[in-house]
Amino acid sequence: MAAESGRQFWKRSAKLPGSIQPVYGAQHPPLDPRLTKNFIKDRSKANALPMKSKKASSFHEFARNTSDAWDIGDDEDEDFTSSSSSLQTLNSKVAKATAAQVLENHSKLRVKPERAQPALSDMPTNCKVNKSSSEAQLSRMSEEACVRTPLPKQQSLPLRPVIPLVARISDQNASGAPPMTVREKTRLEKFRQLLSSHNTDLDELRKCSWPGVPREVRPVTWRLLSGYLPANMERRKLTLQRKREEYFGFIQQYYDSRNEEHHQDTYRQIHIDIPRTNPLIPLFQQPLVQEIFERILFIWAIRHPASGYVQGINDLVTPFFVVFLSEYVEEDVENFDVTNLSQDVLRSIEADSFWCMSKLLDGIQDNYTFAQPGIQKKVKALEELVSRIDEQVHNHFRKYEVEYLQFAFRWMNNLLMRELPLRCTIRLWDTYQVCGIAAIPPWLLTVGPIPHTGR
Repeated sequence: MAAESGRQFWKRSAKLPGSIQPVYGAQHPPLDPRLTKNFIKDRSKANALPMKSKKASSFHEFARNTSDAWDIGDDEDEDFTSSSSSLQTLNSKVAKATAAQVLENHSKLRVKPERAQPALSDMPTNCKVNKSSSEAQLSRMSEEACVRTPLPKQQSLPLRPVIPLVARISDQNASGAPPMTVREKTRLEKFRQLLSSHNTDLDELRKCSWPGVPREVRPVTWRLLSGYLPANMERRKLTLQRKREEYFGFIQQYYDSRNEEHHQDTYRQIHIDIPRTNPLIPLFQQPLVQEIFERILFIWAIRHPASGYVQGINDLVTPFFVVFLSEYVEEDVENFDVTNLSQDVLRSIEADSFWCMSKLLDGIQDNYTFAQPGIQKKVKALEELVSRIDEQVHNHFRKYEVEYLQFAFRWMNNLLMRELPLRCTIRLWDTYQVCGIAAIPPWLLTVGPIPHTGR
């Protein structure tokens, strides 16, 4: 019987699920009770449902006459069918009345500025504005300038350059930037004295590099702090020459094997990931730069079979490449065309980037082996750190069952390369080079993304 009564209801009911209903929204503006007072009274007489309030709005009427189709009873069907025609009439009348009211309001708003125009008659005669001609509007702005004084807010706002989404790679010491302060000049001079000494004091160099390394001396400082260059001044030139030749020996020995069957998957993944590396910076979209990155990553993967290439390692090349490129380029690096450099310079940049990246990954290779235990260890250390310094945030994560690995994995895997602009990353890596990548504390790996609570 229940099924039979249900079928009978849908046969005679015009109010079906998903049917089009008149809605007071985009096509029908909100109703003004003052304009629809008479309509509401007529509607209350026509409907069998009593009105609870004399000033009830049309929305309340609509709400009372609209209910879930699954909860409609047979006693409501007759009322709905009898009121559908009057509701449509109400909609058209109310829409017209509301439109007329809107036009009237707009006309009043246009009249108000015209009434304020006579106040301009107090102006001096040499700044008189002609209001009778529309062509005078073009000259009115220049004429009123002699009377109207600029707003103080406009005077106090200086012109500032627009900062793009990807921050510029050049820092405060690059060309086109403000001149260096006395403190910056003093720090730069101290770095040059350390680097030019016969045996560089690496401990003192690390101490000076913790708050950041000046752009002019960053390439050689990174080579020294990463262990790529010796501290002895006389041995540096020969070491660079030997290591660069060794790298290109690897190229000749291994790079042709990228087309072999057992290396095809590695090379294919590298080839896919290279265009994704900083896609908003034109420098990394140049074919010559992408070829350099492919060689660096493939040779590293061949020489480290325990981990091989893992997605995310491609991001770790970019800081070294940019820093060593800035040694030969004074302008902004992000838009520089590398084809303007000689082949020897490009070979030096490529080899130095490979060896410094290798030194970096040697300390964190367990981040990229099976199950990535290094990353899991750092994420666990981060969880313990947050639980100590910000218990409220830690409890919030636990309440909603948010695991730290869900949001902190990429921070550890890419060393914040995808969380911060490249310029900020390079500055952060100044400090990474100081303490050694393997000894980086977890708070330094999350210094950018974690918001400060102010406590």
